[in-house]
Amino acid sequence: MASKKEVSEDRNTKIHTLDSTNTGEVKIADDVVAAIAAIAAGEVEGVSAMTGNIGDKLMNTVGIRNGAASGVRVDVAGNMVRADISLVIKYGHNVMETSKKVQDKVKNSIETMTGLNVTDVNIRVTGVNSEIRNDR
Repeated sequence: MASKKEVSEDRNTKIHTLDSTNTGEVKIADDVVAAIAAIAAGEVEGVSAMTGNIGDKLMNTVGIRNGAASGVRVDVAGNMVRADISLVIKYGHNVMETSKKVQDKVKNSIETMTGLNVTDVNIRVTGVNSEIRNDR
């Protein structure tokens, strides 16, 4: 069972100890939890893209990458996780149904892969992908 024993800072990344036994420790960085959330959200039908905020874009410009987790922010406190996700929905998909599927997929993925408990998955829909195909 996952439980936070300590939090350490490693190059501006929070790292949480999930478990500590006589064979060693298991630690996980916030960025890993965010990447799990981003990948899970991207797998949901109807999600067109993850969208970062201006801070994400600025950090990428100066060489600090957020990678797969662009558009995802997680807050890990103890063994509890809160995720905030910004995404673009594909045109024609129901926003509420797609958002609920993202919430369920992200919660399940984080809990299954890390053993942490997800308390909230907040979705912010920032746009609709209205690309029109010209394959007539």
